[in-house]
Parts: sequence; C-alpha cells; structure tokens
Amino acid sequence: MFFKNTLFNKSVLIFIVLMLIVVPVFLETVHASSILDRLLKTLGIGAIVDRFADPINDFINTLTLNRGVEVKQQTKVVPIITVGSGTYVGAVQVAGPEEAVNKVKAVAQIEGDFRSGDFRIRALVPINTKNPGDLKNVERVEEVGVTALIDINI
Repeated sequence: MFFKNTLFNKSVLIFIVLMLIVVPVFLETVHASSILDRLLKTLGIGAIVDRFADPINDFINTLTLNRGVEVKQQTKVVPIITVGSGTYVGAVQVAGPEEAVNKVKAVAQIEGDFRSGDFRIRALVPINTKNPGDLKNVERVEEVGVTALIDINI
C-alpha cells in the first residue's frame, strides 16, 4: 500500500514539475506568435502599398473621373501609420499641388475619443516620413488632403 501511494505521489510531482516547465514555454510561444503575426501584417501592408501604389492611384483617379468627380490636382497613394505604435493600418490617396504631394511619405492617423467615447475620432495628417514614432519631429505637409481611403484585406 505504501509503495502505491509513493508511486502516485511521485507521478503527481513529476506532472506538476512538467506543467511548470511546459505552460510558460507554451504561453511565450503564443505571445511570440501574436507579435510575429502583427509584424508580418504590418510589413505586409507596407509592402503591398509600396508595390501597388501606382495602379491603385490610377484606379481611384479613373473611378472618380467616371463618376464626374475627378481630382484635378496631383495624387499619390501612401500608407496610413498609426502614431505611437508605428503600425501600418492601410493606405490613402492624397491630393494637392505637385510639389507638396511629392513631399508626402505617409499619413499619420491620430485617434481619440470625444464625449466619453460617444464619438471615435481619427485625424488623418499628411506627413513627410514613414517612421513618425511620435509627432514631435514630424512635419505636416500643408496644402495636401486625403481624397480616398483604401482598405486592404489580409
């Protein structure tokens, strides 16, 4: 009888020790996987925008022309970057004078809640860099506005 209880106690102890080793490793793998997933999506969106910016821009210009609301200024497709996280969240078409549009590298998305969250606000600001970090060292490109929002299905 004593042998059976000792064997049972050792088995339980071994099981507990294994769980203490395996569970944290599993949780770290899950956490790393979600970070990797976010990283791939962010890099993927940036690569997609860089690769397809010109054809998307042409499509938007044709779409608005065919509907009688063409943009008569210079246009360009650039990524939207959420300020703070640096995450690419999509793309937009910007328009304005050619010299100003050529300075735009991305559009910073700044989010906030108004009236205790009754309204979600997303300000879209044309900027001169793809790596804003924060807005302290970023210049807003004047005379340029957002004319189209592009959702990317990934």
